[in-house]
Amino acid sequence: MSELRLTTLTLPTAPVGPVNPLPPLFGGADLHQVEDAGEADEEMRHNIGYGRVPSVMPYLVQDGYARERSPAEHPVAVLENDTLRAVFLLGAGGRLQSLVHRPTGRELLFRNPVFQPANLALRGAWLAGGVEWNIGTIGHSPTTCEPLHAARLTRPDGTPVLRMWEYERMRGVVFQIDACLPDDSPVLLVHVRITNPRPDTVPMYWWSNIAVPEAPDVRVLAPADAAWQFSYDRKVRRVALPAPDGTDLSRTTLSRDAADYFFDVPAGRRGWVAALDAGGRGLVQASTERLRGRKLFLWGQGEGGRHWQEWLSGPGQAYLEIQAGLARTQLEHLPMPAGARWAWTEAYGLLEADPAAVHGADWTAARTAAERALDALLPQHLLDAELAAADDWADRAPEEILHTGSGWGALEQHRRTLAGEAPLPTPGTPFPARTLGPEQAPWLELLTHGTISTDDPDRPPSSHQSDPVWTRPLAAADGWLAHLHLGTLHAHGGDHEAARAAWLRSLERRPTAWAWRNLGALAAHTGRLDEAARAYRRALGLAPGLLPLVLEAAGVLLRAGHPQEVLDRVEALDPAHRAVGRVRWAEARAALDAGDTERCGRLLREGIELPDLREGEDSLHALWFAHRRAAAAADDAADDADGTGAARPAPGLPRAYDFRMLAAEGAG
Repeated sequence: MSELRLTTLTLPTAPVGPVNPLPPLFGGADLHQVEDAGEADEEMRHNIGYGRVPSVMPYLVQDGYARERSPAEHPVAVLENDTLRAVFLLGAGGRLQSLVHRPTGRELLFRNPVFQPANLALRGAWLAGGVEWNIGTIGHSPTTCEPLHAARLTRPDGTPVLRMWEYERMRGVVFQIDACLPDDSPVLLVHVRITNPRPDTVPMYWWSNIAVPEAPDVRVLAPADAAWQFSYDRKVRRVALPAPDGTDLSRTTLSRDAADYFFDVPAGRRGWVAALDAGGRGLVQASTERLRGRKLFLWGQGEGGRHWQEWLSGPGQAYLEIQAGLARTQLEHLPMPAGARWAWTEAYGLLEADPAAVHGADWTAARTAAERALDALLPQHLLDAELAAADDWADRAPEEILHTGSGWGALEQHRRTLAGEAPLPTPGTPFPARTLGPEQAPWLELLTHGTISTDDPDRPPSSHQSDPVWTRPLAAADGWLAHLHLGTLHAHGGDHEAARAAWLRSLERRPTAWAWRNLGALAAHTGRLDEAARAYRRALGLAPGLLPLVLEAAGVLLRAGHPQEVLDRVEALDPAHRAVGRVRWAEARAALDAGDTERCGRLLREGIELPDLREGEDSLHALWFAHRRAAAAADDAADDADGTGAARPAPGLPRAYDFRMLAAEGAG
């Protein structure tokens, strides 16, 4: 019998921690930035260039986590029938954390044994494992480490449904995820719907990111004979399957480097992807037609790739990802018309296919065997029927609220009411006023009273906006905070001069660290480093103890050629702040730039750990190689001076600093 219940899950946990209060005005390095799409077709090239965002505004970055873990309870919803048990992390984007095949006791997903944030998402914090729901723009969703609204409802046939939903602020859309396990179903059904309530077309993105265990006997299959490869050289290549260069990419333990492979699934072919072991068994994901794309991601067997997996999950926890999305690749957005509703149904379950065919040398026979097994498990017409049937209950109001998400949907509902606009569209995804909280309070004041204020201007604003609909009320409000936020809106829209003017007006009304910081960030973004350094000095004078500001300023001062100033500021910090990994890195980099090779070397030998190291970031290995070169040059100069000229062995990159996505990257 199908059941839905609430419980808790205890995991070794590094809390996500507080957000960085400094708004991310300008985007950093984009791992999905395509530099060569010459092999892509016209449609793909268009979609690759469409819909890119300048930053993750209005969201703030989640970088307040560390590497120390202790047991903590997480609220979860459990769906269960006689065949499957599905566990959802309600406080972490509704992630499907576990899917167990009950008759065999087999875990079908990679179930991460720890809750360890790492810097792979749009906002920073990201978790490995399970199935993650990604919406909005390219990358791991801004809601991936946020609570979602969740509720119980019942289908007409009596099946309980777990509904999760949220208002996504970057695109201004509502998404809902309805998961259920009918009594006799061999698969978990996940019905997804995105609603665009805006009067204009918005770029849209969705990928369901599925982690499964990686092992030498696991093979990934999909209904395609070619794939679009995208690696960290940022080039799109079309490659034949399964072994374009002699290495079978469908067997991920044979590949050295990390890479994305987007299966080139022909239009009209059934959409699915599976990861099957030596016995022909493993997870399959299938969907209705709208979810067109399928992907394989692998970390590779290089030292950096293996280190990343341990970083995310602990030793002996290798995994790969199979994914499904709206577009053919994750490098694209699709135009979603005004008022449109896009819906599809996904299925997750245990596939059992002929192992000899699945693992044979004939690629066509392998994928054909898997697809035949899928047709027996869940014929496409039944999955299509589930999507059609969902129209009868997808708009039903929840019967019981199980979990609360953010108050941003409630604020948008309030704004629409006051503006005489149509409300957010469905009773099935309510945003009640009781969900409004401190982050929404200034904006509610602006809508209700025409003013926006804060109790303490020495503290950074707790929230921001990027939607242009807030421009007019902010312009009418006046005051230092209104002009501060108005500048942020202009900056997000690309009008740098208007942004600068607004922040200067904010300073005229009240000098704050936040306006000076924004001016510094704008100057740095546009290459005016001396001006940026001056603005950051003014900001630090008003908020000297705010560590995110110190670190951001240090980066600008290093770029502007002031390493000694960075060292002076580091030395003025208290011991707890000096021990932070990013501070130690800044000290080591500044020492090296200032010519103090020994100080840099001492810090590297003692160890520098960056809990928020970004995927693809070269800070650690680049610093290590730069120090090695500087130390070798100093030694050579000393040898020349004393006439010895002795050769010294060059030590290899320590594993603690090796997060390279390509094995040869950064070799010094």
